[in-house]
Amino acid sequence: MVNPVSAPESSSTGRVERVVERAIERRRAVAQDEIERLVGAAFTLIERTGNLEPKVSDILAEAGLSNQAFYRHFRSKHELLVAVLDEGIRGLADYLERRMSTSPDPVSAIREWVRGMALQAQDPNGARASRPFALARGRLAEEFPAEVFEAQSTVTTPLEQVLERAKSSAPFESVDPAADAETAYHLVMGWVQARLVESRIPDDAEVERLETFVLGGLARPVVESEEGGR
Repeated sequence: MVNPVSAPESSSTGRVERVVERAIERRRAVAQDEIERLVGAAFTLIERTGNLEPKVSDILAEAGLSNQAFYRHFRSKHELLVAVLDEGIRGLADYLERRMSTSPDPVSAIREWVRGMALQAQDPNGARASRPFALARGRLAEEFPAEVFEAQSTVTTPLEQVLERAKSSAPFESVDPAADAETAYHLVMGWVQARLVESRIPDDAEVERLETFVLGGLARPVVESEEGGR
């Protein structure tokens, strides 16, 4: 038998919970909109000016938001810049995965990964957007090491997955997927950063040499131990 006293209380509690949930959902939507506008404004200013350190006031003007909105989500400008870096890196990772997805074999997939990375320096528009991050990556890594490492891992994961599948077959028997993907990342990103700092657009021949160098390292011969094992 239903208690006539408890039923209204239960119904009231349900209404309160729904009101609270709707209020939370509205705040969450507002917060997401504000964060996306701040990140988008910062990226637009960086791409437009080539300066990784736009003023907070300029970011707010571009986003159409208040100073209060900025500090509601970010403790500092550098924290916002890490979010902008993360957004750009995720876009790069998605682009690399699409390039690699149609490759018929591991060698082709590795070449596509290198070419996709190198395009940051080859494409003038891409270079203009990437150059500030290349210059400031070290500084951001010192202040936000975990976030920068996570961004790096997002880019190395597609290559690591290819190497994991290829390591049991020639010519990749010596591959260590995680370590070699990280090494390839630092090699190629260092190459990209150097070209961006020089403000020099590399040609296809340079990119092909880079591909050959990366593949040569990954396809290194198996080293036998003194006991005759790997």
